[in-house]
Amino acid sequence: MNPGAVSAVVLAVLLLPLTAQAKQADRNQPMDIDAGRTEGTLDHRSPTVLSNGVIITQGTLHITSDRAEIHLRDGEIDRAVLTGGPVQMRQEMDDGSPMNARAQRVDYNLASDIITLTGDARIEQPRGTMAGQRIVYNMATGQVESGGGDNGRVRMRINPRSAQGGG
Repeated sequence: MNPGAVSAVVLAVLLLPLTAQAKQADRNQPMDIDAGRTEGTLDHRSPTVLSNGVIITQGTLHITSDRAEIHLRDGEIDRAVLTGGPVQMRQEMDDGSPMNARAQRVDYNLASDIITLTGDARIEQPRGTMAGQRIVYNMATGQVESGGGDNGRVRMRINPRSAQGGG
């Protein structure tokens, strides 16, 4: 096996504890949005812009930001782009553990259940943390991909099972 393949296998094994799956039932819940201001068109050809303290909840998923652009497709919310504050997110995983995340920008594609965090991005779970300039998180599969930006570094901490309090 070549060294690159070995590195990929080692990285995959290390990341497994960090990739618990997001609460599957959340995807079937209604999405509630609260904001101080909204601006959009009735024909939905352009995104609806929300500002002044945006709060989005869907099941156990809770997101706060300064601003959000909500994109519709066929009358349904297709995508939400959140910026400012930074954006803060939390969600319960299928195993009951919490997931917290933050970044300067979050692009949440509801159709694919993929969240892209950019700008001082960080994901925290009881088993560990991951931080970098860009993190792509697939909420359906738990898969995470990260990039370190200009300095090319991604930071991770993997806690021992005993540090979680559940052994």
